[in-house]
Amino acid sequence: MSHQSDTIHLPCGQMRGQGLGSQGIHTRPLEMMLHLRQTIEKHIMQLVTRHQQQDLVLGDQRHHQATGEQEALLDNLVSQLISLLRSGATGGLGLQPSYPALDVRGDVGGGQEAQSSGQPDQPVHQLKDPEVTFVSQHLSNRGIEISASYQANLQDYRIYQADKYHEDTNPLGFINLGISENKLCLDLMTERLSQSDMNITEDVLLQYSDWSGQPFLWEEVARFLTYYCKVPAQLDPENVVVLNGCSSIFSTLAMVLCDPGEALLTPTPFYGGFVFSSQLYSKVELILVHLDSESTDANPHPFKLTVDKLEQALLEATLRSSGWALLPLRGAGSGDLGQCSQQGVVRGLVLINPQNPLGDVYCRDSLKEYLEFAKRYNLHVIMDEIYMLSVFDESITFHSILSMESLPDPNRTHVIWGTSKDFGISGFRFGVLYTHNKEVASAVSSFGYLHGVSGIIQYKLCRLLQDREWIDGVYLPTYRSRLQRAHRYITRKLKALGIPFLNHGSGLYVWINLKVYLDPCTFEEELLLCPRFLDNKLILSRGKTYMCKEPGWFCTVFADRPSAMYWFYQVLEEQKWGLRVKQPESAQKE
Repeated sequence: MSHQSDTIHLPCGQMRGQGLGSQGIHTRPLEMMLHLRQTIEKHIMQLVTRHQQQDLVLGDQRHHQATGEQEALLDNLVSQLISLLRSGATGGLGLQPSYPALDVRGDVGGGQEAQSSGQPDQPVHQLKDPEVTFVSQHLSNRGIEISASYQANLQDYRIYQADKYHEDTNPLGFINLGISENKLCLDLMTERLSQSDMNITEDVLLQYSDWSGQPFLWEEVARFLTYYCKVPAQLDPENVVVLNGCSSIFSTLAMVLCDPGEALLTPTPFYGGFVFSSQLYSKVELILVHLDSESTDANPHPFKLTVDKLEQALLEATLRSSGWALLPLRGAGSGDLGQCSQQGVVRGLVLINPQNPLGDVYCRDSLKEYLEFAKRYNLHVIMDEIYMLSVFDESITFHSILSMESLPDPNRTHVIWGTSKDFGISGFRFGVLYTHNKEVASAVSSFGYLHGVSGIIQYKLCRLLQDREWIDGVYLPTYRSRLQRAHRYITRKLKALGIPFLNHGSGLYVWINLKVYLDPCTFEEELLLCPRFLDNKLILSRGKTYMCKEPGWFCTVFADRPSAMYWFYQVLEEQKWGLRVKQPESAQKE
């Protein structure tokens, strides 16, 4: 990954976007056309039936209403198809970037206003983004909502999985700089997991286990967290729950702590997968605490979370839950009260430490302030510490909340961790909950019935976590050294390009500012930049997917392929050229 110069040169004779249009990524228009044909056929049949049944019970008014509804649906479908084809033509390849479909509260396609009042057997689900509509003849409204959310949020990921980069077998495949996946130490992990002590199959591992995991794994996880989180006293294995991934842990926690429609506070930008996870089962709202990128005397650090911001967000959410909110009215000051829609009671606070996507690490004093704020209002705290071993700046110290001598409210404090990021084994699907509240542990563990981890994987994980000598002597020194080197490489290239970024010392990603490449700097222009990356087989996550309130921010992962910076540079050069062409045209129109 070391280079003699910061200047980026493109390899000759190789275009990553070549041949992409022939790979058949037009399934949405085809599906829509098929449904359109079915709807037209049904419409014609209904017209024929109406003439045949004029003497039946239904009156002319009922016939007119049914026909009008069918015509409205046809018009809706045709408009969508035209819009889709136009956007595919302007994008160059027919690839649609992922749409977060989220309003300012983090709703994923929720709300009855998103439902069509058309045919009862053909509900149309319209997400917050007007371009994304999901139609089904067979799903329930709940099924439509889930499927539409999945299609809207994970479309790029599905494209990536279908044409994934491989150095030998698919060198022109997609490189995903938008998913936080650690590929820096696959060689070490492959070697360790292939050793003989890992390859054991016993009867007990092939049978059902306790839904919250095998007891031997609870005990090892408790010892592991006690050691690496620097906990003052040994953690209790009975308070450990393991499920198939941290998203499963978060989703089930949201369900057992909140009733449908209730809410959790979370500062933005933040990991957007929480939105999908919170809505999938439990329909829990996320109240967004928007942080500012600009530094001020009162707030010298960009995107700094303060208790004042938490207090303000909680106050506004509380007012909204009772039918009022601090909203500026026309001709009124920002402190005047205005009526708005209902919103659920706030039950908790969600924090990520180290922070995703900012890479910031909370100091001990800040953690204490956040926990004391939560205690004042009887809020649960869900602390995601999945990157706790991925702090590579030696001047930064990670503080787990489990290391605190005394928690302000231990029964409402819950910690999530997993091996996907720190150990780069996301395919193992393993997440951990540690909570002092045995009622919460018991409730979450019941979801092991659906989200349990296989016995074979649990055994391998136990052996991995207990191999302290290998972790401390081989893995962590190598991993952190490679993180430092990869981070140094990508930040050097960003500086050479003149791209501002947050320079923090943890995680697998860099939060970058591409506002200068947007004209005007809007979320619409941010969205239009995504197909340019897709044309060059790169996937980046735009700020809107992290609920950032300011357009122009992107997250790029550096724990994958450093060579992707060549194509990143090419996209920005194309965008810069397009802006030069656009500006004279705009001037002529004026």
